[in-house]
Amino acid sequence: MGFVVYTIGLSYFEKIPFELNTEHFIAVAFGGAILGVGLSLILRNGGCIDGSEIFANIIVKKIYNHSGKDYSISYILIAFNACVYGAVFVLLDRDSALLSLLVYIVATSIIDHFTDHFEALKQVTIITKDPDAIICDIKEELNKTCTIINSSGVIAGENKTLICYVNYFELQKVKEIISRNKGSFSTVSTIDEILR
Repeated sequence: MGFVVYTIGLSYFEKIPFELNTEHFIAVAFGGAILGVGLSLILRNGGCIDGSEIFANIIVKKIYNHSGKDYSISYILIAFNACVYGAVFVLLDRDSALLSLLVYIVATSIIDHFTDHFEALKQVTIITKDPDAIICDIKEELNKTCTIINSSGVIAGENKTLICYVNYFELQKVKEIISRNKGSFSTVSTIDEILR
């Protein structure tokens, strides 16, 4: 659906008689900002930017299945984009590669502003009476695990607190899993750094 809207939008905006002769850096700044705002809307609604996120998720899952270590997809995305820009720099045009890199940096900073640091890990804290269904779904659908803490509320009484770490692209799926379990309460916080 996104590609259809993108294609129709391109064909529509190409017909608008508007041309702005300006320096490359101004075009990079405004182009990156507009791109960042558009991509932020996509990410906030649970979409993905391009196939690189899917590719990164597959690699992270393979690494987890092989070694048991759970890495953030941010490193894969950075490596993937570095390969793309490196190839453009060597094979096509150095100026275009460097300007494209600047667009990516501007767009990423805008996305971070609107999506609460989408490249950082998210800590999801879930308070529930019935943790088994949530834990099972998180394990099956995201291949993630949870920390379980016994907790007690003044009104609700005995319950369980689950803590799970996911990346931004997995967050929407976690919200869907939690919404299936009525009576659960959850919060999300951004983890900029985890000491290993």
